[in-house]
Amino acid sequence: MELKELLMLTIEKKASDLHLTEKEPPILRIDGKLIRTEHSAFSREDVKRVIYSVLNASQKEKFEKDLELDISLALPHLDRFRVNVHMQRGVVEAAFRRVPSEIPAPQELGLPSITIDLIRKPNGLVLITGPTGVGKTTTLASLIDFINNERECLIICIEDPIEFVHKNKKSIIKQRQVYSDTHSFAAALRHVLRQDPDVIMVGEMRDLETISTALTAAETGHLVLATLHTPDAPQTVERIIDVFPPHQQQQVKLQLANCLQGVVSQLLLPHISGKGLVLAAEIMIATPGIRNLIREQEIEQIPTLMQTGSQYGMKTMDKSLKELLNKGLINLDVALSKVKNIEEFRQL
Repeated sequence: MELKELLMLTIEKKASDLHLTEKEPPILRIDGKLIRTEHSAFSREDVKRVIYSVLNASQKEKFEKDLELDISLALPHLDRFRVNVHMQRGVVEAAFRRVPSEIPAPQELGLPSITIDLIRKPNGLVLITGPTGVGKTTTLASLIDFINNERECLIICIEDPIEFVHKNKKSIIKQRQVYSDTHSFAAALRHVLRQDPDVIMVGEMRDLETISTALTAAETGHLVLATLHTPDAPQTVERIIDVFPPHQQQQVKLQLANCLQGVVSQLLLPHISGKGLVLAAEIMIATPGIRNLIREQEIEQIPTLMQTGSQYGMKTMDKSLKELLNKGLINLDVALSKVKNIEEFRQL
């Protein structure tokens, strides 16, 4: 079984992921569920041969040194794939995440319209958060594409690896891949302000230096879009502050309070029909009240302001789940499995 055939099958079945693992047939993730294909199980040698068939010499060398490898794979006239190669009990295995060739519009993803207002701001920090595999990268690509269609900007994207490939429309887009075009997110961000950007997209805010430089860029008149692996807005604010040593935290609270524009926290839930996934989104907008809570580090009061801030476009995750339930897009069990405050949910 050749890898190209397996990737074609992944596209054909509209799967989000393909997993190659020893003693198992190729496994697809379709609508969140793992499905074993009807192929025969892979031996240790088969898995390695199939995976190594798409790696060049320097990628093989890097993998054998680090035992981890993240790359993107482009097939002519087909979707792209984000690939992670890893070892498991001494066996080379891999996960392939499918990246559709078409970039969906924000409306197609089900993003609330207030998200568009956030990216029309001339500057500040807009964060897309949520656990792994909830479509943060797709949301970012969709928002960048929206800006690209609407206005003339120089957009610099720092990604690891590049997933969606943008074409210049009204904007000029430069996509820099970590480890091949730059050494790290932090290194790329240190130099990005000299490249005359209007919009900066950071694939992931992983460490203190990246977060610090992104805050500075947002403060100095640039629009910065970035992702974080945090489940909701209050924990996002806490994560950013807690990354810094105690003596810097007061300054960071002021910086964040001044430059944050909003936080969109996402979940992907199975559609009630069993086919496809539905986006649930929590929105926090940086109103004067929210900015004040960040300055004072009264983070625990943010959810209350979000519950009462619907006129600003704010929405809690529980409210988003309730709306999806009422529209008949998800079932009650799915909603209840993600609800934060059962009492509030019942009142809604």
